[in-house]
Amino acid sequence: MPHLTEIPNVKRVYLIGISGTAMASLAGMLQQRGYEVSGSDEHIYPPMSTYLERLRIPVLEEYTKEHLETFRPDLVVIGNAAANTNAEAAATVEMDLPYTSMPEAIYHLFIKGKHSIVITGTHGKTTTTSLMAWMLEAAGRDPGMVVGGIPLNFNQNFKLGDGPDFVIEGDEYNTAFFDKGPKFLHYRANTLLVNNIEFDHADIYANLDAIIAAFRVAVERVAREDVIVANGDDEHVMGLRGNAVARWVTFGWDRKCDAFAMDAAEHPEGTEFTAWWEGKEWARFRTTLSGKHNVLNALADAVIAKLRGVSDADIQKGFETFQGIKRRMEVRGTERGVTVIDDFAHHPTAIATTLKGARDRYPGQRIWALFEPRSISSSRKEFESGYIDAFANADRVIIGPIFHLQRYETRYGLDKMMSVPAIMQSLSVPTEQIDDIDDIAKRVARDAKDGDVVLVMSSGAFGGVHEKILAELKVTASSS
Repeated sequence: MPHLTEIPNVKRVYLIGISGTAMASLAGMLQQRGYEVSGSDEHIYPPMSTYLERLRIPVLEEYTKEHLETFRPDLVVIGNAAANTNAEAAATVEMDLPYTSMPEAIYHLFIKGKHSIVITGTHGKTTTTSLMAWMLEAAGRDPGMVVGGIPLNFNQNFKLGDGPDFVIEGDEYNTAFFDKGPKFLHYRANTLLVNNIEFDHADIYANLDAIIAAFRVAVERVAREDVIVANGDDEHVMGLRGNAVARWVTFGWDRKCDAFAMDAAEHPEGTEFTAWWEGKEWARFRTTLSGKHNVLNALADAVIAKLRGVSDADIQKGFETFQGIKRRMEVRGTERGVTVIDDFAHHPTAIATTLKGARDRYPGQRIWALFEPRSISSSRKEFESGYIDAFANADRVIIGPIFHLQRYETRYGLDKMMSVPAIMQSLSVPTEQIDDIDDIAKRVARDAKDGDVVLVMSSGAFGGVHEKILAELKVTASSS
């Protein structure tokens, strides 16, 4: 049976690649809607593993045809991590089972019939999506939501919602092996946020122009009666204006934008700024987010909320009560006066932004940057100079093992991979590469001083280095 773009009536749904953040969200949504759900994955780690355990959704840790024969699903959702050679994906086709992609399943089963708010951009999607959903929730609008992280206000990465809005993180990564277009196209945006555009996902996009082309299609597909909220400070975003038929609303620092921010200032709990709208002072907003980059994320959400009819008071309420996201500047613990923070940053720009945010939040304190080049894309040679610039804002740098080294060598060749020695040689701050996770924890515990901030950055688990550092710090504190 060919893959489906219209979903039939089903009762049993099986997800191939269930532990990806969006796939795990879909699993929870399907379960809450009353479907019987199961799925499989190869690499399962927190927070998604604990999340699926809490929902009591059965997760099988290998791909075999027997899983499908046992569960006998009415519908199979194939995640984008599964190639056509995946044993279960191949079995799905062989067994003539109905199948679809994750984005199509989310749209047809949950978004269709609602106002689709799609948050896109190379950076800041998870924070901006989470804040947008919470702002609507705080205003009593009961939105639906899917986000690529776990917002602490909701303590899960999805919400069905009975209100008129559905907020979703729009990923530019490809949809599935049978659909190489970006995921965000499938959500049929009524309000499209284009927050920023930069080169990323080097494993599927040849260059920046290829990424811009994907966003161009998204812009072109927004209907005339709908709206695009665009970063007026980003030249690549603004280059798409001529492709839009929808209303085009800009935000940024530039005073030519429809909405712009002024007089941003850090406070102990976050940042505040003055927003202007259509040439007039709008409001002084106080947020729980740190860093200049988050001012624009907050402003973008405020603009969307205003366009959806949310009052200024409810916008402020959303800002003041937003608790953040797991793995986005998340403090994992403090031992011996050393604070350990976890962050999902894995692209040079995201690392630079995260380090700048840490500098703003912890002025005058020594900052360690621990980085795991986990994804194939994050290990590309094209990003080498970007990492050099990004890590310059740290006081001490440790680069962990390159996670997919053999896979990278087979696919691209080592000459296409970033050179860690070249990065180390170019940085003026103390930098080293340590391949053993336990050794990283011991090195930090040995050298860290009271007041230090250890910022751990990875798109994966980094071998549980956060807890290992805290444990080593505790041991050394008790023995001193």
